[in-house]
Amino acid sequence: MAFLTRTRSFARRSWPWLRIPFWIGMGLLFGFVLPYTLVLNKRVQDRFSDLVFAVPTRVYARPLPLAAGVPMTPAALELELTFAGYSHDGHGEVAGSWVKHGVHYTISSRGYAGPDGGELPKRIQVTLGRGIVQSVEDARSGKPIALAHLDPARIATLYGATQEERRFVRLADVPPLLINGLQAVEDRNFKHHIGIDFGAIARAAFANLRAGHTVQGGSTLTQQLVRNLFLSRDQNFTRKINEALMSLLLEAHYSKGRILEAYVNDVFLGQQGGQAVHGFAAASEFYFGRRLQDLRPQEIALLVGMVKGPSYYDPRRSPKRALVRRNLVLQEFADTGLLSAAQLNAAQAASLDVVSNGQLPHNRFPAFMDLVRKQITADFDEKALREGNLSIFTTLDPAAQLYTEQAITSTLKSLGKRGNGVQAAAVVTNAHSGSVLAVVGSSTPGDPGFNRALDARRSIGSTIKPFVYLVALTQPERWNLATLLDDGPVSMRQPDGSTWTPQNDDHRSHDPLTMVDALAHSWNLATIHLGMAVGLPRIVSFLESFGLTDVNPSPSLLIGAIDLAPLQVTQLYQYLAADGHALPLVAVRGVLDGNGRTIKRYQVQGGNGEYQEAVRLTTWAMQQVAEYGTASAIGNSGLAWLHAAGKTGTSNDMRDSWFAGFTGEHLAVFWLGRDDNKPTTLFGASGGLRAWRDLFSKLPTRPLSAAPGAGLEMAWVNPADGKRTESQCQGAQQVPVVAGSLPADTEGCFWQGVQSLFGGGDHPPPNGGTPPPAQPSGTPTRN
Repeated sequence: MAFLTRTRSFARRSWPWLRIPFWIGMGLLFGFVLPYTLVLNKRVQDRFSDLVFAVPTRVYARPLPLAAGVPMTPAALELELTFAGYSHDGHGEVAGSWVKHGVHYTISSRGYAGPDGGELPKRIQVTLGRGIVQSVEDARSGKPIALAHLDPARIATLYGATQEERRFVRLADVPPLLINGLQAVEDRNFKHHIGIDFGAIARAAFANLRAGHTVQGGSTLTQQLVRNLFLSRDQNFTRKINEALMSLLLEAHYSKGRILEAYVNDVFLGQQGGQAVHGFAAASEFYFGRRLQDLRPQEIALLVGMVKGPSYYDPRRSPKRALVRRNLVLQEFADTGLLSAAQLNAAQAASLDVVSNGQLPHNRFPAFMDLVRKQITADFDEKALREGNLSIFTTLDPAAQLYTEQAITSTLKSLGKRGNGVQAAAVVTNAHSGSVLAVVGSSTPGDPGFNRALDARRSIGSTIKPFVYLVALTQPERWNLATLLDDGPVSMRQPDGSTWTPQNDDHRSHDPLTMVDALAHSWNLATIHLGMAVGLPRIVSFLESFGLTDVNPSPSLLIGAIDLAPLQVTQLYQYLAADGHALPLVAVRGVLDGNGRTIKRYQVQGGNGEYQEAVRLTTWAMQQVAEYGTASAIGNSGLAWLHAAGKTGTSNDMRDSWFAGFTGEHLAVFWLGRDDNKPTTLFGASGGLRAWRDLFSKLPTRPLSAAPGAGLEMAWVNPADGKRTESQCQGAQQVPVVAGSLPADTEGCFWQGVQSLFGGGDHPPPNGGTPPPAQPSGTPTRN
């Protein structure tokens, strides 16, 4: 009894001291821990319940069409494959790879979804020869394929405030090996723990203590996700407490599948410059150029292994280290029953097979992207473009773009000192559709600064002349290509009282000459006489129909006194290249949302065409420009087979050098000049034409027909009166004319005998449409 009495007495004396820690603990619990936990809980729920990853908008080139007869060279095909991230692996069996055997290419395409529906992955054999695709076949069955497409290359990424590369993927679409392998390597107890794995923490602490440094981590996948979504990388006690509490809360509110899906899409797996790669789907494209679903075991193992340290195990910078890590992960896959022994051996024997360049271009072609933005901002604001998880499919042709860039670079280099300070711009389109295939806005093609292709308005010189002749030829009863033009001196009083006295480039006037020869040699005076006879208002009205404003209404317009940007000149020439169809230039094909649905399609509806006979006559005359006129460098070169139509242009004092020309498939406009508007000492033939020739020496294309188009007929014409004559008559010239525009009767050569009897003057030497004699040495190059 005495003992019990002493015990109760001690308890009564000690109770006040025991109550103090209890009440302090309760105060902390209800006054701080519980409110703090509630705050964390709200933060977790608010962020995770409405979790929407900022997925950047991706911009793609056009898909590469492959069909029998399509122009293609081995160099261009291999350039396209490389640019699209296809690997030359020697087998061509895995999606995104290819192999070459002589003229045969075996390609495993990756498939794609696009505004026109897209295409499923397939393995094809492409045979090339004589500058075209000879055949396309199914690589397995050997059956012919009428048309196949390679998935389009990614050319730009429009990031939001954070430069995070991510492609969202549903957990159901993730390969099971990745899901199970990730848990096997990073968190084997993921399905059973409550957000914190105390057993893993204990094992890691023991392993680290024994090693004397950190060799193993105890964080769960949930903790890693919390760290990525909510916390900083600071290593301190507060962060660790927050990480533990938030992991418990996350597990309490959300399913394991939801947590794992978020992890798969958010984990950091690499860096390219300022662009961070998040999620396995984005990493799959970045390292292997293929979809996540197409990865092989060894590739999945590499990505899982990189979770431990993306920079440390970067397969491009540290391939040996990455290989060791990958093989270790493969072994863990096998140890947990995910791979058989045979699969393990095959996977560990494989090379890394990482594509050389990551497919994360921020803005590879800034000048082209400027045009894309101009055409798309009417439908999508900047925020939607940067954070809308959109896929923008453009018309860009990678081979055309890269070859155009090379043409400008090589041309300026070939000029030597004359190229110092010279800038350049170019636009390339599909001759029939108006699709813009390439845009270069600077002598340094990757320069994101001033875009001269879109914004530099410069005097276009003689590049305007085909449109003067075109307007005249719309009146076939009055003019045809054999009509004689006056090339005599011009002197006109100007509104300010001055006198305008233009000259030809050789500072001479010539005998009356035919329209086709006047255009071929780009004689200024003959063009002015023609334009004044046609009427300036008609020519101004025609130019304004293309959307041009402030068109110079004075006679100087006729020889190029109008300032236009290369894109505007391209729009004019597109009318000629498209056979009289006024097509808008289009750089965007369509836009898809994050679910692959087409939300906007950009299509051009071509009309019936206008003034097509006149357009075809003008085109034929421009082919003579390239055969024997100011662009004869084409006809005298290995490009004569193209039968290209084109026109040189040089502004006053040789400040601007232009060439616009088209083949049966492509139109290209080049401009060279200085930003300070000083002379370049370049004619159109020595600047813009040189770059054009360089481009078409590489770009696969079709020739332009040398025959006159529909609605025309070839006729022998007497230039003196524009009537039909016989081929043997002196001075007779064979040119295309609008069918039925000349009387069927032929006047014969009687007129020559009459003129000879009465002492008539000399007549132009017969050339029958063939090139005239070369210029005497020392005559200035004409524009």
